[in-house]
Amino acid sequence: MAKSMTKSQIAEHLAGKSGLTKKATVALLDDLAALAYREAKNVFTLPGIGKLKLANRKARIGRNPQTGEEIKIPAKRVVKFRIVKAAKDAILGKK
Repeated sequence: MAKSMTKSQIAEHLAGKSGLTKKATVALLDDLAALAYREAKNVFTLPGIGKLKLANRKARIGRNPQTGEEIKIPAKRVVKFRIVKAAKDAILGKK
């Protein structure tokens, strides 16, 4: 399996495509990430990629896989990322 691209490699690729400097592209990526973190409580959409949102999970009963004993899992807030259909089709191919 191929290695994933690093932040530096992504910035270099985008800088070459857009004509911006690598430093400006890194700053853009950092600003985009900061904006996503701040806006995730509403819903942050990256057009063509997906949505980042905050969700509440209810308390539930689970099982300890080692002992089989029932345990109470408390309610909590989680961050979810949902991929848009266009991205799924582009990556996986149409069925």
